[in-house]
Amino acid sequence: MYMEYKGEGLAGAARIGRVTFSKTGKSIHYNGKTFQTLNGRGYKANYFDTATGELYWISGCKKDGSDRLYGERLPVYIDDDVREEYWTVIRRLPGFKEIKAING
Repeated sequence: MYMEYKGEGLAGAARIGRVTFSKTGKSIHYNGKTFQTLNGRGYKANYFDTATGELYWISGCKKDGSDRLYGERLPVYIDDDVREEYWTVIRRLPGFKEIKAING
């Protein structure tokens, strides 16, 4: 999934990583954090961190790599455990599988 921190404004730190969903599908777990859906009530965000209240935009990865909500040219980091799958399955660019970050 694509995850972008929205606490600093429209564009924030972003990464692509593997998440797990709760049984109800209303929360997402990633890297020791739990994110709860805003059910459409958020402004430029669709989830919040249940421990801190910080806002995030979380979505599936796009095949063309245009994951940022507003297309900013800022780095998007890719977790090591999903990097090969991201480049070969989602982007269909297996020659790029060693690249650890993309610029928007």
